[in-house]
Amino acid sequence: MADNEIEQGLEGVAAAAGEVAEAATAAAAGAAPTPAKKGPQNTRTLEFLMDVALQVSVEVGRARMTINDLLQMGPGSVVELEKIAGEPLDIFINGKAVARGEAVIVNEKFGVRLTDIISPEERVEGIA
Repeated sequence: MADNEIEQGLEGVAAAAGEVAEAATAAAAGAAPTPAKKGPQNTRTLEFLMDVALQVSVEVGRARMTINDLLQMGPGSVVELEKIAGEPLDIFINGKAVARGEAVIVNEKFGVRLTDIISPEERVEGIA
């Protein structure tokens, strides 16, 4: 690969990172992000983000217990959760609630069918 091609590639990565930073700053400020330029640069920005790994967690319920209760537990013990049976499961991405869903079985594995996406307003309320 020629030095010129490497330099152009690095400039593209730097420009894409700059656009991502601008969008993140605008989102944090509550402003609408400026529209991205059309063309190959916009495609590179999206491709740059597509490989970002996120931690997805599904919460069935929660419980509080004393250390004494915890130490008394053994095989067959039951932990009573705050949620009622049939209530939607909470779905978190990187620790932030983003959706609700219901448990399903797909190819003998558990899965979650999304039933509700949490609005940005609800997400902000959840932070406070």
